[in-house]
Amino acid sequence: MTDLSPQPDMPDTDAPHPDKRLLIVEDDASFARALTRSFERRGYEVRVSHSLDGVEAALDGASPGYAVVDLKLAGGSGLECVKMLHARDPAMKIVVLTGFASIATAVEAIKLGACHYLAKPANTDDIEGAFARADGDTSIAVAARPTSLKTLEWETIHETLVDTDFNISETARRLGLHRRTLARKLEKKQLP
Repeated sequence: MTDLSPQPDMPDTDAPHPDKRLLIVEDDASFARALTRSFERRGYEVRVSHSLDGVEAALDGASPGYAVVDLKLAGGSGLECVKMLHARDPAMKIVVLTGFASIATAVEAIKLGACHYLAKPANTDDIEGAFARADGDTSIAVAARPTSLKTLEWETIHETLVDTDFNISETARRLGLHRRTLARKLEKKQLP
């Protein structure tokens, strides 16, 4: 009689390869579903959390090789999620997605452990490309024209929002603006 039970030194063929485990942290349920289906078709085991508070439950003790994190999450900042995931596993490749790219948040995301920062809409090809890139791209041309005053204003507002953990009143105080003035400016621009 032959023993057909798995041997301790033999890999479990049903378990996904560690390189194909992915965590998606995205509060837009339809976007998270679309990303999940697309990555699953490419052979990834995908776990999803729709909030910062749900990340630990979604991981359920697993340590994925990849993570896609939305910058603005229900219940907290995606930057906090990046920091937590990087502390858990420094080798995890983390890509941050945002609806409004800002220099300040891109720099902070990289400092906290993200490998890349992509502006939405980003698709599966863009994200996999970001996971695959080990280094920066030196062929990117330096902008010939200076940044506009409106762009600089928005980057300053956004940087201050990040510093205050998206507290509108404190951001207005630090910028020397009336709270309603800041609220009107924010209504014109979509927050990440």
